[in-house]
Amino acid sequence: MADSPSSLTLSRVRLGAGGPLVRVRVADGRITHVVAESDAGTELGGGRQLDLDGRVLLPGLWDAHVHLAEWASARHRLDLAGTSSARAVADLVRERAGATDGSVLYGYGFRDGLWADAPHKALLDAVLPDRPVALVSADLHAAWLNSACLALVGKGDHPTGLIREHEAHEVLSALPAAPADVVDGWIEEACRAAAARGVTGVIDFQFGDTVVDWERRSAQFRPAVRVSAAVYPSRLDAAIKRGLRTGDEVGAGGSLVQVGPLKLFTDGSLNTRTALCRDPYPGLEGTDGAHGIEETAPDELVRLMRRAAAHGIEPAVHAIGDRANTVALDAFETVRCRGRIEHAQLLSPQDLPRFAQLGVTAGVQPRHATDDRDVADRHWAGRTGRAFAYGDLLAAGARLEFGSDAPVSPLDPWLAIASAVSRTDDERPAWHPEQRLSVPDALVAAARGRRLIRVGDPADLVVVDVDPLDAAPDTLRAMPVHATMTNGRWTHGSY
Repeated sequence: MADSPSSLTLSRVRLGAGGPLVRVRVADGRITHVVAESDAGTELGGGRQLDLDGRVLLPGLWDAHVHLAEWASARHRLDLAGTSSARAVADLVRERAGATDGSVLYGYGFRDGLWADAPHKALLDAVLPDRPVALVSADLHAAWLNSACLALVGKGDHPTGLIREHEAHEVLSALPAAPADVVDGWIEEACRAAAARGVTGVIDFQFGDTVVDWERRSAQFRPAVRVSAAVYPSRLDAAIKRGLRTGDEVGAGGSLVQVGPLKLFTDGSLNTRTALCRDPYPGLEGTDGAHGIEETAPDELVRLMRRAAAHGIEPAVHAIGDRANTVALDAFETVRCRGRIEHAQLLSPQDLPRFAQLGVTAGVQPRHATDDRDVADRHWAGRTGRAFAYGDLLAAGARLEFGSDAPVSPLDPWLAIASAVSRTDDERPAWHPEQRLSVPDALVAAARGRRLIRVGDPADLVVVDVDPLDAAPDTLRAMPVHATMTNGRWTHGSY
């Protein structure tokens, strides 16, 4: 990774998927010229010339929903992805017990929505009774602890050790964490890895004081991607007192680090059966949680959104179940502000056009559609035709922005693009193929709405070796990224 000179001309590069050969000049972090390669008479000025040999130049890609510290840390934790039962997880914990110094053994990535057995502290106690064990679910909405770990956080009397939603977040926050400088190093490394996949920016929804954390980091290193740092309700008053608004530049990163949206919650998640739905979950009929949970009452949601919007902070509202999405859209209609709904996984038909009517962006994660198809078929039986309904949203005029929700899915936009295009990640036929997107539409959603590379735009660009229009789904997933540029600086590649 190296800085580019003050001006650089990219020659013999294709302008977008299926595009013509052009020359593109970059100077001072912006695109200053785009001319046809055949127009040899046009002088683009001095500076370095770089021949890209017919490769494809695309707008830089974004991951519009990540938890960067969680993602960076998960890369260093016991990987529980693919485990098929609570017993299998316990066996994996036994195999990887490791240190005997009493430090917490962290694991990440279990999905219990289809398991025949249930997570329980006794299973972990049987394989590792003395060392604290804290396992985080793939959707970040549950934590599974053994008795030693429960005692460590003052929850020794918890009956099962499986803790969900806000209580899980509180418990995990109370556990010993890696030192900030260690986590910051992991995050710097994770940002470089993201740039290697063509990422030029992320919205960081990490729990905590994300703006302050990024102000600290930006004084230590220049991130390889732009960062929009979310605000949580517990920090809203402080942000308002500082006069921070969504889009404001903060820290030493210049334009690379900005204040992001206010993150709010209406419900839980599908895998934990806490997403707020109109219909009850099979097997839970008649129970208190039959329809999921309401994380924030509608009146309180409106109050928080109105307060944030009045001070220039745009809301981003987590909503997964169909009832939750209606509540979120109703709140946007009441407040009349710009903002986002994160996930939008299950939608009522009458709510589809409201995204465009209200100017609300749908921040969606296409990899979730393919990862969770079996869980959705079980718990949302009969309703999956309107689950992860990206085709219907786009047809209704909604603005889509792709994310990964990393570490729920890997921070790799090409996985999202491939899942949106194919609606399958294995040998099975497409799941609800009517909701597939075209490659061009998927690329736009992965680039935060940028369809074209235009003069005056920031020089956030990605060079790929294969034209996405010619790529099969497997090639899209593993897209060879030749180079990435953010703000006119090479963040990936040997230039």
